[in-house]
Amino acid sequence: MTPAESLHAPKRMGKLFLVPTPLDFGCDSVGALTEVLPQSTIERAAALQHWVCENAKSARAFLKRVGEVCPLSATIQEQQLQELPRQVHKKGDAGFDARSLLAPALQGLDMGLLSEAGMPAIADPGAAVVRAAHALGIDVQPLVGPVSLMLALAASGLNGQNFAFVGYVPSEPVLRAQRIKALETLALKTGQTQLFIETPYRNDALLRSLLEVLQPDTRLAVSMGLTLAASRHFSGTAHECKRSKWVLNNHTPAVFAIGA
Repeated sequence: MTPAESLHAPKRMGKLFLVPTPLDFGCDSVGALTEVLPQSTIERAAALQHWVCENAKSARAFLKRVGEVCPLSATIQEQQLQELPRQVHKKGDAGFDARSLLAPALQGLDMGLLSEAGMPAIADPGAAVVRAAHALGIDVQPLVGPVSLMLALAASGLNGQNFAFVGYVPSEPVLRAQRIKALETLALKTGQTQLFIETPYRNDALLRSLLEVLQPDTRLAVSMGLTLAASRHFSGTAHECKRSKWVLNNHTPAVFAIGA
Protein backbone atom coordinates (compact mmCIF):
# COMPACT_ATOMS: atom_id res chain seq x y z
CA MET A 1 0.00 0.00 0.00
CA THR A 2 1.41 3.37 -0.97
CA PRO A 3 1.49 6.30 1.50
CA ALA A 4 -1.31 7.99 -0.46
CA GLU A 5 -3.45 4.86 -0.33
CA SER A 6 -2.84 4.46 3.40
CA LEU A 7 -4.27 7.93 4.04
CA HIS A 8 -7.57 6.85 2.52
CA ALA A 9 -7.68 3.32 3.90
CA PRO A 10 -10.51 2.68 6.38
CA LYS A 11 -9.28 2.87 9.95
CA ARG A 12 -9.37 -0.40 11.85
CA MET A 13 -11.89 -0.33 14.64
CA GLY A 14 -11.42 -2.23 17.84
CA LYS A 15 -13.63 -5.14 18.84
CA LEU A 16 -16.03 -5.42 21.76
CA PHE A 17 -15.43 -8.60 23.74
CA LEU A 18 -18.21 -9.82 26.04
CA VAL A 19 -16.20 -11.18 28.95
CA PRO A 20 -18.02 -13.57 31.31
CA THR A 21 -17.11 -13.57 34.98
CA PRO A 22 -17.46 -16.25 37.70
CA LEU A 23 -20.82 -16.74 39.38
CA ASP A 24 -19.37 -16.42 42.89
CA PHE A 25 -19.76 -12.62 43.15
CA GLY A 26 -21.01 -11.80 46.66
CA CYS A 27 -20.82 -15.43 47.81
CA ASP A 28 -19.22 -16.59 51.03
CA SER A 29 -16.54 -18.49 49.12
CA VAL A 30 -14.98 -18.30 45.67
CA GLY A 31 -13.55 -20.95 43.41
CA ALA A 32 -10.47 -20.97 41.21
CA LEU A 33 -10.87 -18.83 38.12
CA THR A 34 -9.47 -21.59 35.92
CA GLU A 35 -12.29 -23.91 36.96
CA VAL A 36 -14.98 -21.74 35.37
CA LEU A 37 -13.23 -19.81 32.61
CA PRO A 38 -11.15 -21.34 29.79
CA GLN A 39 -7.58 -20.15 29.40
CA SER A 40 -8.44 -18.39 26.13
CA THR A 41 -11.02 -16.20 27.88
CA ILE A 42 -8.63 -15.36 30.70
CA GLU A 43 -5.87 -14.46 28.23
CA ARG A 44 -8.19 -12.23 26.22
CA ALA A 45 -9.34 -10.42 29.38
CA ALA A 46 -5.70 -9.95 30.43
CA ALA A 47 -4.88 -8.33 27.09
CA LEU A 48 -7.60 -5.66 27.33
CA GLN A 49 -7.21 -2.24 28.93
CA HIS A 50 -10.49 -0.51 28.08
CA TRP A 51 -13.72 -1.62 29.69
CA VAL A 52 -17.41 -0.88 30.07
CA CYS A 53 -18.59 -2.43 33.31
CA GLU A 54 -21.53 -2.72 35.66
CA ASN A 55 -19.41 -1.75 38.67
CA ALA A 56 -15.81 -0.54 38.69
CA LYS A 57 -14.98 -2.05 42.08
CA SER A 58 -16.11 -5.55 41.11
CA ALA A 59 -14.41 -5.15 37.71
CA ARG A 60 -11.09 -4.42 39.43
CA ALA A 61 -11.59 -7.43 41.70
CA PHE A 62 -12.16 -9.63 38.64
CA LEU A 63 -9.10 -8.25 36.86
CA LYS A 64 -7.01 -8.92 39.95
CA ARG A 65 -8.06 -12.58 39.75
CA VAL A 66 -7.26 -12.61 36.04
CA GLY A 67 -3.81 -11.18 36.76
CA GLU A 68 -3.08 -14.00 39.18
CA VAL A 69 -3.45 -16.45 36.28
CA CYS A 70 -2.19 -14.43 33.33
CA PRO A 71 -0.16 -11.18 33.44
CA LEU A 72 -2.28 -8.11 32.69
CA SER A 73 -1.25 -5.86 29.81
CA ALA A 74 -1.73 -2.87 32.13
CA THR A 75 -1.82 -2.57 35.90
CA ILE A 76 -5.13 -2.41 37.73
CA GLN A 77 -4.56 1.32 38.23
CA GLU A 78 -3.98 1.81 34.50
CA GLN A 79 -7.13 -0.01 33.41
CA GLN A 80 -9.67 2.34 31.83
CA LEU A 81 -13.06 1.54 33.36
CA GLN A 82 -16.34 3.17 32.39
CA GLU A 83 -19.37 2.31 34.52
CA LEU A 84 -22.84 1.98 33.06
CA PRO A 85 -25.06 4.75 34.46
CA ARG A 86 -26.99 3.93 37.63
CA GLN A 87 -30.36 4.37 35.93
CA VAL A 88 -29.49 1.56 33.53
CA HIS A 89 -29.20 -0.79 36.52
CA LYS A 90 -32.52 0.24 38.00
CA LYS A 91 -34.73 0.85 34.97
CA GLY A 92 -33.15 -1.26 32.25
CA ASP A 93 -31.19 -0.09 29.24
CA ALA A 94 -33.80 -0.27 26.48
CA GLY A 95 -33.68 3.49 25.86
CA PHE A 96 -30.04 4.12 26.76
CA ASP A 97 -27.67 5.34 24.01
CA ALA A 98 -24.32 3.75 24.85
CA ARG A 99 -22.39 4.86 21.76
CA SER A 100 -20.29 7.39 23.70
CA LEU A 101 -18.90 4.57 25.87
CA LEU A 102 -17.37 2.93 22.81
CA ALA A 103 -15.07 5.78 21.80
CA PRO A 104 -11.88 3.69 22.37
CA ALA A 105 -13.13 1.04 19.93
CA LEU A 106 -13.75 3.72 17.31
CA GLN A 107 -10.10 4.71 17.79
CA GLY A 108 -8.97 1.16 17.05
CA LEU A 109 -8.67 -0.18 20.61
CA ASP A 110 -10.24 -3.46 21.68
CA MET A 111 -12.67 -3.21 24.59
CA GLY A 112 -14.32 -5.54 27.10
CA LEU A 113 -17.81 -5.56 28.56
CA LEU A 114 -18.21 -6.87 32.11
CA SER A 115 -21.07 -7.53 34.48
CA GLU A 116 -20.69 -8.52 38.11
CA ALA A 117 -21.44 -12.20 37.53
CA GLY A 118 -21.85 -14.41 34.49
CA MET A 119 -22.33 -13.32 30.89
CA PRO A 120 -22.88 -9.58 30.38
CA ALA A 121 -26.21 -8.60 28.80
CA ILE A 122 -27.83 -11.88 29.94
CA ALA A 123 -29.92 -11.18 33.06
CA ASP A 124 -27.51 -8.29 33.60
CA PRO A 125 -26.94 -4.81 32.14
CA GLY A 126 -25.03 -4.47 28.90
CA ALA A 127 -27.45 -5.03 26.02
CA ALA A 128 -27.39 -1.31 25.17
CA VAL A 129 -23.60 -1.45 24.77
CA VAL A 130 -23.85 -4.45 22.45
CA ARG A 131 -26.62 -2.74 20.48
CA ALA A 132 -24.51 0.43 20.16
CA ALA A 133 -21.52 -1.59 18.96
CA HIS A 134 -23.59 -3.12 16.16
CA ALA A 135 -24.93 0.32 15.20
CA LEU A 136 -21.36 1.67 14.95
CA GLY A 137 -20.07 -1.29 12.97
CA ILE A 138 -17.91 -2.57 15.83
CA ASP A 139 -17.32 -6.31 15.80
CA VAL A 140 -18.88 -8.04 18.83
CA GLN A 141 -17.22 -11.19 20.16
CA PRO A 142 -18.81 -13.12 23.07
CA LEU A 143 -16.27 -15.20 25.00
CA VAL A 144 -16.85 -18.58 26.60
CA GLY A 145 -17.85 -18.71 30.27
CA PRO A 146 -20.67 -19.52 32.70
CA VAL A 147 -24.27 -18.48 32.02
CA SER A 148 -26.32 -19.19 35.13
CA LEU A 149 -29.68 -19.45 33.35
CA MET A 150 -28.49 -22.13 30.95
CA LEU A 151 -26.74 -24.12 33.68
CA ALA A 152 -29.88 -24.02 35.83
CA LEU A 153 -32.12 -25.02 32.92
CA ALA A 154 -29.86 -27.95 32.06
CA ALA A 155 -29.98 -29.12 35.69
CA SER A 156 -33.74 -28.67 36.05
CA GLY A 157 -35.08 -31.56 33.99
CA LEU A 158 -37.73 -29.15 32.67
CA ASN A 159 -38.46 -28.36 29.03
CA GLY A 160 -35.22 -27.14 27.44
CA GLN A 161 -36.77 -26.81 23.98
CA ASN A 162 -39.22 -24.08 24.94
CA PHE A 163 -38.37 -21.72 27.78
CA ALA A 164 -38.43 -18.05 28.79
CA PHE A 165 -36.49 -15.93 31.23
CA VAL A 166 -38.86 -13.50 32.92
CA GLY A 167 -36.46 -11.62 35.19
CA TYR A 168 -37.48 -10.82 38.75
CA VAL A 169 -40.87 -11.42 40.31
CA PRO A 170 -42.36 -8.66 42.50
CA SER A 171 -41.14 -8.45 46.10
CA GLU A 172 -44.53 -7.37 47.50
CA PRO A 173 -46.25 -10.59 48.68
CA VAL A 174 -49.64 -10.14 46.99
CA LEU A 175 -48.15 -9.07 43.66
CA ARG A 176 -45.57 -11.84 43.89
CA ALA A 177 -48.28 -14.46 44.39
CA GLN A 178 -50.22 -13.11 41.42
CA ARG A 179 -47.13 -13.23 39.22
CA ILE A 180 -46.28 -16.78 40.27
CA LYS A 181 -49.81 -17.93 39.49
CA ALA A 182 -49.66 -16.26 36.06
CA LEU A 183 -46.33 -17.92 35.27
CA GLU A 184 -47.64 -21.30 36.43
CA THR A 185 -50.71 -20.95 34.21
CA LEU A 186 -48.49 -20.14 31.22
CA ALA A 187 -46.13 -23.03 31.95
CA LEU A 188 -48.93 -25.57 32.32
CA LYS A 189 -50.83 -24.32 29.26
CA THR A 190 -47.89 -24.10 26.84
CA GLY A 191 -45.26 -26.41 28.32
CA GLN A 192 -42.85 -23.49 28.33
CA THR A 193 -40.40 -23.49 31.24
CA GLN A 194 -40.43 -20.20 33.16
CA LEU A 195 -37.04 -19.11 34.56
CA PHE A 196 -36.65 -16.30 37.07
CA ILE A 197 -34.28 -14.96 39.69
CA GLU A 198 -34.38 -13.00 42.93
CA THR A 199 -32.02 -10.87 45.00
CA PRO A 200 -30.32 -13.44 47.26
CA TYR A 201 -31.60 -12.02 50.55
CA ARG A 202 -35.16 -12.73 49.35
CA ASN A 203 -34.48 -16.32 48.23
CA ASP A 204 -36.26 -17.91 51.15
CA ALA A 205 -39.28 -15.60 50.89
CA LEU A 206 -39.66 -16.45 47.22
CA LEU A 207 -39.42 -20.19 47.86
CA ARG A 208 -42.11 -19.94 50.55
CA SER A 209 -44.38 -18.07 48.14
CA LEU A 210 -43.82 -20.67 45.44
CA LEU A 211 -44.77 -23.50 47.79
CA GLU A 212 -47.88 -21.62 48.93
CA VAL A 213 -49.12 -20.70 45.45
CA LEU A 214 -48.13 -23.53 43.11
CA GLN A 215 -50.38 -26.51 42.56
CA PRO A 216 -49.00 -29.66 44.22
CA ASP A 217 -48.14 -31.36 40.90
CA THR A 218 -46.51 -28.34 39.24
CA ARG A 219 -42.81 -28.96 38.74
CA LEU A 220 -40.37 -26.68 40.50
CA ALA A 221 -36.60 -26.51 40.09
CA VAL A 222 -34.08 -24.44 42.04
CA SER A 223 -30.32 -24.19 41.45
CA MET A 224 -28.22 -22.44 44.07
CA GLY A 225 -24.49 -21.63 44.03
CA LEU A 226 -23.97 -22.67 40.42
CA THR A 227 -20.34 -23.63 39.63
CA LEU A 228 -19.42 -23.54 43.34
CA ALA A 229 -18.27 -26.62 45.23
CA ALA A 230 -21.30 -26.28 47.50
CA SER A 231 -23.84 -25.94 44.67
CA ARG A 232 -27.26 -27.51 45.29
CA HIS A 233 -30.14 -28.41 42.99
CA PHE A 234 -33.74 -29.42 43.55
CA SER A 235 -36.13 -30.65 40.87
CA GLY A 236 -39.52 -32.18 41.56
CA THR A 237 -43.12 -31.26 42.22
CA ALA A 238 -44.05 -28.41 44.55
CA HIS A 239 -45.48 -31.03 46.91
CA GLU A 240 -42.20 -32.96 46.93
CA CYS A 241 -40.25 -29.79 47.61
CA LYS A 242 -42.52 -28.90 50.53
CA ARG A 243 -42.27 -32.41 51.94
CA SER A 244 -38.48 -32.45 51.64
CA LYS A 245 -38.20 -29.20 53.62
CA TRP A 246 -35.62 -28.05 51.07
CA VAL A 247 -34.16 -24.74 52.26
CA LEU A 248 -32.24 -21.91 50.64
CA ASN A 249 -29.79 -19.55 52.24
CA ASN A 250 -30.10 -15.82 51.69
CA HIS A 251 -26.48 -15.26 50.72
CA THR A 252 -26.06 -17.30 47.54
CA PRO A 253 -27.57 -16.49 44.13
CA ALA A 254 -30.23 -18.91 42.92
CA VAL A 255 -32.19 -19.54 39.72
CA PHE A 256 -35.80 -20.72 39.93
CA ALA A 257 -37.86 -22.51 37.28
CA ILE A 258 -41.41 -23.81 37.05
CA GLY A 259 -42.83 -26.08 34.37
CA ALA A 260 -45.19 -28.84 33.46
